[in-house]
Amino acid sequence: MARNALGKGLGALLGDNPAASEEVAISTGAASSVKQSNLPAAIEQKEDGSLWIDPALLKPNPKQPRVEFNQKQLEELCESIKVNGILQPIIIEDAGDGGFYIIAGERRTRASRMAGLTKVPVQLRKFDEQQKLEMALIENIQRADLNPIEEATAYYNLIQMSDLNQEEVAKRVGKNRSTVANAIRLLKLPEDIQRAIVAGQITSGHARALLMVKNDADMRVMFGKIVGNGLSVREAEALADEYNGGSRAAAKKVEKKADKKDADVLNFEQELRNIFGTRAVNLKGDINKGSIVIGFDSAKEFDRIYEVLMSKK
Repeated sequence: MARNALGKGLGALLGDNPAASEEVAISTGAASSVKQSNLPAAIEQKEDGSLWIDPALLKPNPKQPRVEFNQKQLEELCESIKVNGILQPIIIEDAGDGGFYIIAGERRTRASRMAGLTKVPVQLRKFDEQQKLEMALIENIQRADLNPIEEATAYYNLIQMSDLNQEEVAKRVGKNRSTVANAIRLLKLPEDIQRAIVAGQITSGHARALLMVKNDADMRVMFGKIVGNGLSVREAEALADEYNGGSRAAAKKVEKKADKKDADVLNFEQELRNIFGTRAVNLKGDINKGSIVIGFDSAKEFDRIYEVLMSKK
């Protein structure tokens, strides 16, 4: 299904040009008597009409959504290229400075360099800014997963620079509209939580649970619990529900009736909650005399609180 969606997406872009089908036939090495004129000097055209170039002259698509490339996957692709060669041409655009932008095929380009190739098959095209992003987005999503934040950023950029809405973007990349919408919502999270997603500390499921939380302070506390206690996505969702209502809401009402605290005390308690990543912080008394109680629910949470205290020495 993914391959069909990809083919449709790339086909739609290539189909914008009446000569696209002819160019594809030429660049894939299909037998053809058609010769292209005015080709850049760096591009070699063989008798069958296929175009070849030194991969050292290729540079990343300026609209490339992928930031990180999996080294193991590149090595596996490199070994495949050594045996089978590059079966699909790299789509490029003249950068105007002697080099060429990779519009689709950066993984193949990187792997071909690793394999020591000095010539790779290409298809020379010209694209507008939207098409550059769309080509790279479609290829990456369907052939090698972007991390969730890269994917979300790519969707967002495509919407911002084009007249497409979420529904239309979803059709272009062969995804459901809800998938695109949920991905873009991740960009609403604070930057440190986004970095945790990229680093694999939390999953997209955890991130969606965090987005369920209505209060920003509660979100920070919940994030600390997910990372510190290793909560599952289901546990995180349950905790989000608890923070938004249910038993915690009832407890809040009791607290408010039983104890009206000074605003400075409440602010101080909140600062401590942010530092220790726990809701269980309570200052009994007032700023002149009293005690501070820090609660914890597990050994992991205790260890995190201990480490924070020791780091303040």
